[in-house]
Amino acid sequence: MMLDKQASSPRIVRLHERDNLVVAVDSIAPGAAAHGVMAKNRVPKGHKMAVAPIAQGEAILKFGQIIGFASKPIEPGEWVHEHNVEMHAFSRDYRFAEGAGSEAVLPIEARATFEGYRRANGRVGTRNYLAILTSVNCSASVARFIAREAERSGLLDEYPNIDGIIPLVHGTGCGMDQKGEGAEILKRTQWGYASNPNMAGVLMVGLGCEVFQIGRWKELYRIEETDTFRSLTIQDTGGTRKSVEAGLAAIREMLPVANRVHRETVPASELVLALQCGGSDGYSGITANPALGAAADLLVRNGGTAILSETPEIYGAEHLLTRRAATREIGEKLVDLIGWWEDYTTRNKGEMNNNPSPGNKAGGLTTILEKSLGAAAKGGTTTLTDVYRYAEPVTAKGFVFMDTPGYDPVSATGQVAGGANVLCFTTGRGSAYGCKPTPSIKLATNSDVYRRMIDDMDIDCGDILDGVSIAEKGQEIFDKILMVASGERSKSEILGYGDAEFLPWQVGAVM
Repeated sequence: MMLDKQASSPRIVRLHERDNLVVAVDSIAPGAAAHGVMAKNRVPKGHKMAVAPIAQGEAILKFGQIIGFASKPIEPGEWVHEHNVEMHAFSRDYRFAEGAGSEAVLPIEARATFEGYRRANGRVGTRNYLAILTSVNCSASVARFIAREAERSGLLDEYPNIDGIIPLVHGTGCGMDQKGEGAEILKRTQWGYASNPNMAGVLMVGLGCEVFQIGRWKELYRIEETDTFRSLTIQDTGGTRKSVEAGLAAIREMLPVANRVHRETVPASELVLALQCGGSDGYSGITANPALGAAADLLVRNGGTAILSETPEIYGAEHLLTRRAATREIGEKLVDLIGWWEDYTTRNKGEMNNNPSPGNKAGGLTTILEKSLGAAAKGGTTTLTDVYRYAEPVTAKGFVFMDTPGYDPVSATGQVAGGANVLCFTTGRGSAYGCKPTPSIKLATNSDVYRRMIDDMDIDCGDILDGVSIAEKGQEIFDKILMVASGERSKSEILGYGDAEFLPWQVGAVM
């Protein structure tokens, strides 16, 4: 990517020497000279303009990759968007493991550090929450009642090391095949949250007659009742009021134990970073996403883990990841996921290009192929060390991939269940997302949305368009990750986001 210094007004970004288009930094009015061509019509900020003739049916290139095909002839200076771009299948060369290599990981004494909570099992948390989880939607209100009563009674006042008591409820847990894919995903997700290192204690609340049986779940994951894990069902406890009282009693007993932990200096290799993007725009692949990728590379160099997800949003760019896979087998796992998603969308009478959203398109993204190129940039440049199913425990170090939908809350829920203890979220349109128990750091792709939503955004990546390098911004993001991991509250935490954003992926028939 190169900022065009020739055109003072408007400014444009030249993406790649092989590309036949550029991106507008400012709105380009009719007749404005830009990169040696005359704009044929008004090109909105963040949108694309052709810099060479593109014949009907010819591939349109961005970052040196195909993002679509011309549905009609396109002249130099012409706005390139839905009205003249179409998408159809094309072959991709996966070149498995061709670019894989051994990462230069710093020795432990040279690694960056943060202040975290070391758990008894050796894992490290960045937050210290008590959570009320639910097996089924039928116990959601009781979970909320317990949390509300705990807050009203001032239970936390004498426990300064506790970040909060959070009810994480969901809309499923019954009306499903108890041995089906949806039930397995829910069980994995709930166990992942219960065992996330940002959790100091967990109360699991059920109804009693649902498909998701707490007793069977505990047996599956060898969970025992302890001073930091309790469970109850409304039916066995004797109804709503008695369940709220029993839940409060369990929390009172867990609080002193949960409060005993203190932050200590630990290496950055203990960080598991979730990489997310939402409300993407035409600048996402130019500013915030590659800058987050640079931060992910720094984390990997420090021995940590970065999780890229949102499988529908790497579609068309997956070949760039398979080339970085440590082995052919890892690369093939990723391709198999792409095949599953193609079949999944077909069964549901959709198509992969149903993503991007209307907001993405208004921000300059035309096809899923274009969106995916930007989304994949969050993963940096290091070797892909493993591929995981939704909510599976992430055990590999380095850069990994987890299969999730593109819908941000569902995707992030899977990553947190996989063990993510910190999260970075890029946005161009202005997402209002937050996460508990894992803090979310918001990165604005452009300075307009950063200024307009200053209470929501942690870092402005729009200054990359003014000359700040990707490497400099990546270091800024990495430093912010360490500060937030050490206890500094992100903007979404200050606003109180995170209780309602827990959203397990619901797959399969609702019975």
